Amino acid sequence: MNYLSQIYHIAIRELRILWTNPIYGFAMVAFPILVVFFFTSMMSEGVPTDMPVGIVDLDNTSTTRSLERHLDGFQMSHVVGRYASFNEARKAMQRNEIYGFLYIPKGTTDAMLAQRQPTISYYYTYTTIAAGSMVMKDMKTISTLGSAAMGQAVMQAKGFTNQQIQTLLQPIKIDLHQISNPWSNYNIYLTTVMVPGIIMLFIFLISAYSIGTELKFSTSKEWLAMADNRITIALLGKFIPQTLIFLAIVFAYQFYVFKVLDFPYPGGPWMLVLLGVLQVMASQGFGIFAFGLFPSLRMSMSICSLWAVLSFSMAGSAFPIMGMDSPLQSLSWLFPLRHYYMIYQICVFNGFPLIDAWFHFAALAAFMLLPWMVVGKIKNAMLNYVYIP
Repeated sequence: MNYLSQIYHIAIRELRILWTNPIYGFAMVAFPILVVFFFTSMMSEGVPTDMPVGIVDLDNTSTTRSLERHLDGFQMSHVVGRYASFNEARKAMQRNEIYGFLYIPKGTTDAMLAQRQPTISYYYTYTTIAAGSMVMKDMKTISTLGSAAMGQAVMQAKGFTNQQIQTLLQPIKIDLHQISNPWSNYNIYLTTVMVPGIIMLFIFLISAYSIGTELKFSTSKEWLAMADNRITIALLGKFIPQTLIFLAIVFAYQFYVFKVLDFPYPGGPWMLVLLGVLQVMASQGFGIFAFGLFPSLRMSMSICSLWAVLSFSMAGSAFPIMGMDSPLQSLSWLFPLRHYYMIYQICVFNGFPLIDAWFHFAALAAFMLLPWMVVGKIKNAMLNYVYIP
């Protein structure tokens, strides 16, 4: 009972610190909420739409103008300019006015009618990979459709039946099924890794900051004295209030995206709850470990910031881990966000059983236990170190 009383009084002390220091309010509540609404509203359409493209139509026939109208009708492309020459369109793309353009040379229609295989070119920028790839997809599609439409007209004039035309134009019919995210919704697969990653960044920083400020404001001995110099009791009392606040933020985020925005989660709500608990406690474990490893407010927060920022690259959401060099593949296991992302993919997004991601659950549990390796060093720092700005 004495231990519980000490934890309770330290937790009350921590709540007063959280209430009086505005940094905690911003980093634990305000900024995470802002991040959630920023990312979900920024990609509320699911995919980028109406990206600017141009047309260089030197043929200027009803057939080529039809291609332009069809391109403009696609969801992701919007024709914003017609250019008189290739150089004008190229300069517009260099000025970032358009992401790509379709080049139709003079005589294209006549060549198609005479079955001389004219060449239609499309140019796109990969400075912005997502925009460039989507614009390329639309322009490639419209070029293929234009060729098919002209071929259909020629074969109809020669007396081919519709069945024969269909077989010649599309010998193999494709039945496409996109698994888990059939809408190709960027919001679903980017928000669900970016937002948790940023929340984990805040947890890293606050965990290291809350211990480091005990040294900075010379309250470390008072803090330990409330626990009879038992560092484990002191840490439990300090971090229980923070854990509850961060869990409330994480569960509110999950409710918003999975219930209000209706993101798919075949794994069920209890898997989300388990993942949220592991996310918060593993992040706190890493933050405490970072301070124990480098008992300096500035150094520990720098390590937490670096590790959190690198996590976005090493999680595997933007670039697949299997495509990285072997040393980087091994290094990726040292980032909590990587394991969070894999559990989300396997057990929440695809609904596979927990056993399929057991290693990632074990890894997050290991991050939770990291503070046990440095509790002695933290206690020594609280009792003997002097804060150096």
